[in-house]
Amino acid sequence: MSIQIIRPGLLTTVQDEGRFGYRRYGVPVGGSMDMFAARAANVLVGNSRHDAVLEITMSGLELQVQTNQLISLCGADLSATVDRQPVPLWRPVLLRAGSVLKFGACLHGLRAYLAFAGGIDVPEVMGSRSTDVKSGFGGFHGRALRAADVLDTADIQDKVRQWMCGMEGQLGENKSMVAPAWLLSERERPNYYGKSVIRVMQGQDHAEFSAESLKRFYTEDYVISPQSDRMGYRMQGSRLKLVRPLHRLSEAVTLGTVQVPADGQPIVLMADHQTIGGYPVIAQVAAVDLPILAQARPGSRVSFAEITHEEARDLYIKRERNLRLLDQLIRRRMAETEVIS
Repeated sequence: MSIQIIRPGLLTTVQDEGRFGYRRYGVPVGGSMDMFAARAANVLVGNSRHDAVLEITMSGLELQVQTNQLISLCGADLSATVDRQPVPLWRPVLLRAGSVLKFGACLHGLRAYLAFAGGIDVPEVMGSRSTDVKSGFGGFHGRALRAADVLDTADIQDKVRQWMCGMEGQLGENKSMVAPAWLLSERERPNYYGKSVIRVMQGQDHAEFSAESLKRFYTEDYVISPQSDRMGYRMQGSRLKLVRPLHRLSEAVTLGTVQVPADGQPIVLMADHQTIGGYPVIAQVAAVDLPILAQARPGSRVSFAEITHEEARDLYIKRERNLRLLDQLIRRRMAETEVIS
């Protein structure tokens, strides 16, 4: 089953949970920026959490499905439509063969995740299907999608196939899509729509910063710079200063590490971050809040709130339990056939 790209949009890539075990060789983990939305999209169509999805940045993607496709769309609201009808977010949707899925204006968030039942069938490179655009490998020929590209989907699980058959009976002659009456509610997602308060833990160099700098870091807003990308978010705000110069060799860094270079403006490392760095580390973003940051646009304001490592761990465990529970509930609901047009 295939999908043809008509217009690629600003930046559309194939992503999964990333490649692990190769950082010692300088290979970043990469993967989806908003891991919650990508994982939820997979869960909603009966996929494994490890299956590949499309990460769509801002707007502009247009594609045609060559066969009936069970999809789900999570994350940012990019005004997706099929035959001028809005595509519902955070629920499975069956598209009729030949339907054209278009993405328009970015109404909220920054990145949308489009999952297809069975996952996107591209070769694994170092255990992952994620696209590393800078290095030119993984995903679809190691690059962002282009017009006329054709993607294939992998085999669908038998239970999902049976559920799709039930939905196909609801398509009728004049419908391009149908969807079940249930969805992943707002309370089951990260707080994408509130003020972006990002919870962080103290970094290894936290005590090396002046008391005034620490006060500003936790009380003042920062603006996400236009020079931000999948590698890192540059923040614009109060300049952070060290008590004394700090000289060290480069050390390992990870997703969510908050570094402070010589200009005093923090940088939050994101999915495609480098494997080592030598800048002082003031904080580490809690894993549960990385999806919120990934959906914040350049020019938007964020603030940082300190929590303990234990609190961050408990929040992560709670989210993982909820996701596993959602996976179980959705698979049960796939035995139902109630749909809406």
